Amino acid sequence: MSSLLAKERITAGPRFNRWLIPPAALAIHLCIGQAYAFSVFKLPLNTMLGKAHGLFDANKQPVQWKAPPAAAQNWLVWLSDNLRFLTDREYDWSQPQLAWIFTIAIVFLGLSAAAAGWWLEKAGPRKSGFVAACCWSMGFVVSAIGVWLHQLWMLYLGYGVLGGCGLGLGYITPVSTLIRWFPDRRGMATGMAIMGFGGGAMIASPLSNILMDWFKTASTTGVPETFLILGAIYFVAMTAGAFLFRLPPPGWRPLGWTPPAHATRLVTTNYVLPSAAIATLSFYLLWAVLFLNVTAGIGIIEQASPMIQEVFNGRVSKDAATGFVGLLSLFNLVGRFAWSSASDRLGRKPTYAIFFALGAALFIALPFTWRAGSVPLFVACTGVILSMYGGGFAAIPAYLSDIFGTRYVGAIHGRLLTAWSAAGVAGPVLVNYIRQNQIDHHVPKANAYDVTMYLMAGLLAVGFVCNLLVSRVHPRHYAVPAETPGELAPAKT
Repeated sequence: MSSLLAKERITAGPRFNRWLIPPAALAIHLCIGQAYAFSVFKLPLNTMLGKAHGLFDANKQPVQWKAPPAAAQNWLVWLSDNLRFLTDREYDWSQPQLAWIFTIAIVFLGLSAAAAGWWLEKAGPRKSGFVAACCWSMGFVVSAIGVWLHQLWMLYLGYGVLGGCGLGLGYITPVSTLIRWFPDRRGMATGMAIMGFGGGAMIASPLSNILMDWFKTASTTGVPETFLILGAIYFVAMTAGAFLFRLPPPGWRPLGWTPPAHATRLVTTNYVLPSAAIATLSFYLLWAVLFLNVTAGIGIIEQASPMIQEVFNGRVSKDAATGFVGLLSLFNLVGRFAWSSASDRLGRKPTYAIFFALGAALFIALPFTWRAGSVPLFVACTGVILSMYGGGFAAIPAYLSDIFGTRYVGAIHGRLLTAWSAAGVAGPVLVNYIRQNQIDHHVPKANAYDVTMYLMAGLLAVGFVCNLLVSRVHPRHYAVPAETPGELAPAKT
């Protein structure tokens, strides 16, 4: 198995068709894109036992997080009370407790991508993709056991930690490979793969519901069986994708394409090592660009269904709100390919300038759409916002390759994805807590999102400035040939 996964075995022959690589990338991203459909399991997991009391107050809200005691001898009792829900087998899990599963998965996506990015460059996409398949599928297996035993900590460990590592590795695995095969269309290439992550939920959501209905009985919701089936399906599909990966031979270039002899605008013809990249201002500006763009978009995604129902005060039904969420997923998917492809012509910096300028204007416009009572206008504005949210994900690897070169873009991209982890927490927290604060101050629910929308517009304005400040890397950061053939070392200053 080790020899089958070795990087040395996957160098393509002279007649290899590079268009076989995008389907391999899609096979992985469509699987890990299931993460956006995790919410379909929340209600079944929330009602497995039918005993929503004991650890909950009269409003079915968790009461486990109590203030720390003043006396040191009471700390053990305090910890026991507050962590009891992790191993409790008598009562149902609450929605806030289940929400942490997705949050942990997103956090470990960023952490694993950052930690394993350099290893990916050395091990190659086949080995990395196979490890991602193992982590992602084992996350489902551990979670299934956790549901059977009614141990919430096992879902945090399974889907959250193991699954999150599979997400991170699976997300970055195709990126550097695609950019090497498509140096002439970097944005389009990464968009083809990353749109799979946005579209994975469109497959996983109905499939999960079908499987849960199939296995559902009077004594089970069908969730553990569904987890096992999904884990098996995803392992097979991701492994197949991993084994399809090939690397271009040294010196390969697309037929008829001539690389630029000199750097143009922000596009460099040199390489920057990951350790050197994180020492540059441009890296942190791009981190802020991704963080701010994702924070604004993910806040809309996380609260989309209740938001449209609340701001239009009963005019939008629950079923219509569900359809709205599906439509946003479609905008997210299409935006990943359309905007990243457009960035090949417009340039990465102008494309992100559009994201931030247009996005800020649309966020400011959103409160006026619900005050005017225009559901179509609201849907149109949020749809464009979500297309740019997806486009921001898809275009950022190409942006990184423009600034830091193509050779180590996988490792650098992995480090940058910690911005996604941070935004995955910041976006939902901002939307939910500001909304609740407004309601606590007797603001009607229909107007409780106004402040949040203006804040998101402000964040995007900051992102516009960060993107404006991105510049070429100073030559002192470029790598130079090292003593080991084929390797690079930091340039001497």
